[in-house]
Amino acid sequence: CFPVPRLEGVSQEQFMEHLYPQRKPLVLEGIDLGTCTSKWTVDYLSQIGGRKEVKIHVAAVAQMDFISKNFVYRTLPFGKLVQRASEEKHKEFFISEDVADIRKQFPLLEGDIKFPKFFKEEQFFSSVFRISSPGLQLWTHYDVMDNFLIQVTGKKRVVLFSPRDAQYLYLSGTKSEVLNVDNPDLAKYPLFSKARRYECSLKAGDVLFIPALWFHNVVSEEFGVGVNVFWKHLPSECYDKTDTYGNKDPTAASRAAQILDRALKTLAELPEEYRDFYARRMVLHIQDKAYSKNFE
Repeated sequence: CFPVPRLEGVSQEQFMEHLYPQRKPLVLEGIDLGTCTSKWTVDYLSQIGGRKEVKIHVAAVAQMDFISKNFVYRTLPFGKLVQRASEEKHKEFFISEDVADIRKQFPLLEGDIKFPKFFKEEQFFSSVFRISSPGLQLWTHYDVMDNFLIQVTGKKRVVLFSPRDAQYLYLSGTKSEVLNVDNPDLAKYPLFSKARRYECSLKAGDVLFIPALWFHNVVSEEFGVGVNVFWKHLPSECYDKTDTYGNKDPTAASRAAQILDRALKTLAELPEEYRDFYARRMVLHIQDKAYSKNFE
């Protein structure tokens, strides 16, 4: 297990010129986040959010599984969500509403929180409220945009995997089929043991930089409130314009996947011996032409 580096007092210039180009996770300490780390108590958030209806995920277990869909979507008053999520024991587990921008959806909270000014305003895509029950675990997945996970209150444990280890994570779309990253079923997922694991603990006031395409699995160690801030790392035209939540692959990647599917269907016309041979040649060709040697 590799610890995620922690740095305190990082300036915008230091981040953009020296740290950001490395494209690796980093915990930033001592960032001025405003008064939210002290003000956002259960009572305060319940009062501010009030009866505003929000969409949430509801599950009977703490370990969320996007592949088997062990949760349902429900609508709940924001104040009720905060109260329920803060309980140590209850019949249902909740995770956050996907809100495009909390500054617009909850304008009374805008003055409490400051987003790190490490990217240009025109790059901003969304800010997502994360209100988590104790013990809740979010499945391992990647996002296609760069992301700051701001831990406002409470504690989280985050396990991350490099994009270079995607071949060991048994992917289904953007998600890993391996739910239990601490005690994986290696009989079912033998290659998972080869994935290099990075880990960090976030406390109130910490900001985790998660570069695009880095896989992450998040466990809420206690009731907590966080905010994910996503921004566009690539030119805007690279992203799917119909993507509401920022989790669709870039348009060029989607087109390439469609072309590959057509190529595989064409190979299926050959006998098994030939299909195997030419598929291996295709893999070698992709490795030679597309794999990067610039990342560890």
